Formats: sequence, C-alpha cells, structure tokens
Amino acid sequence: MTLRGGRGVTSTVADSAPARRVPRPRADALRNRERIVTAAREMFVEFGAQVPYDEIARRAGVGNATLYRNFPERADLVHEVVLSLMARVTEVAERAAEEESDTFAALRRFTLGAADERVGALCPMLDGAFDKDHPDLIAERDRLEEAVQGLVDRAQRAGRLRTDVGVGDLMVALSQLTRPLPGSGCAAFDQFVRRHLLLFLDGLEAPARSELPGKAATLEDLRRDSCSS
Repeated sequence: MTLRGGRGVTSTVADSAPARRVPRPRADALRNRERIVTAAREMFVEFGAQVPYDEIARRAGVGNATLYRNFPERADLVHEVVLSLMARVTEVAERAAEEESDTFAALRRFTLGAADERVGALCPMLDGAFDKDHPDLIAERDRLEEAVQGLVDRAQRAGRLRTDVGVGDLMVALSQLTRPLPGSGCAAFDQFVRRHLLLFLDGLEAPARSELPGKAATLEDLRRDSCSS
C-alpha cells in the first residue's frame, strides 16, 4: 500500500502482518521426549518393538497422554529410537577416532562401545513398519557409515587391520555377536558379548593368520542383499 503525503513525499507500508514466531519446545517437554525414547530403546531390547505403550510410559515416568502426544503412531516411536541409536553409535565412532592414537585401539573401542548400545538386540526392530528411507534416517546413516569407514581406513593404512576385510564384515559380526540367542535373557547373554567380540577383533589384526573366502563386504553389499531378501 502506498501513501502520499505533503510535498509529494511517497511512503510504502507493508500489507502483510509480521510473521508469527514458532514457539520453541519447553525444556520439560524436551526432557519428557528424551525419557520416552530412552525407555523405548531399553524396552525394545528387552521385550521387542511391540512392547505395550503403557509399559513404556511407566518406565519413562510420563503419562500415556504425553507418550501419545509425542508419538501418535508406533512407527513414529520406532523411527525416533532408530535415529537415536544411530546417532549414539556415530558418536562412539567419532570419539574413538579423536581420542585413540592407536588406530586398532580406536576400532576396538568403537566395536565394544557399539555393543554397549545393544545394536544386535535392536536389529530385529529394523524389520518393522516405518519409513527406512526418511531423509533424517538416511542423513544419520551416512554420518555413521562415514565415521566407521574412517576407522577402518585409518587402521588399514597404518598396517594394523588386515586388508581383506571391509566395514560390512565388521558390522555383520557386530550385529550377530551382540544379538541374544532365542530364549536367552539379555542379562544372561551380556556376559559373553565382550568375550566373543574380543575373539573376533583378535582375528582382524594384521598380519592375517588365514585366507578368507570371497571378498571384503562393503556397506553397499549389505544394503543390496537386504533389499533383495
């Protein structure tokens, strides 16, 4: 809108109202959401992804209404748990790379740290009905893969990791060796995880003590095989 004043002076006034500011979530609301995701991750490990919502709410210390307000559908909650898990495992890899001068020690620290996040126990959850191609998940997956690939590359360049293995080999072993056996309780199984992972890691160190069949597995191999199964 244009207004004309005295002496031919012209001024312009914006027609549109100022844009509304989107309120930031309150601190207590963010804490409740974090508690829900943490409780869900723990209970998915213990009981599977179909654990009742009211049990998750009880462990998180929130009401059912709060849980449903944050995650109206189970797929929403699974999505957030998977995103949180990948972010936590990525942070383990990044810290290992930054803080360990020995490249194989960094790889070992990542493997044991990822096991502590219960990645194997949560693997069956990835078969659930949620959007695996969501941009958030793809971005976090790429960040995780880059961090782990960096650990493997550094260890191989330093001559500490055998050259006939790839990131895919590491991730397959990590997921399999940390997955509880059918019928076994998680707590009873945990005592064996580090023992078996250390045996596996001993087999990764250079020089190689055996010749492996096939070729090193890449992350792309894992995705392709998963999609075709």
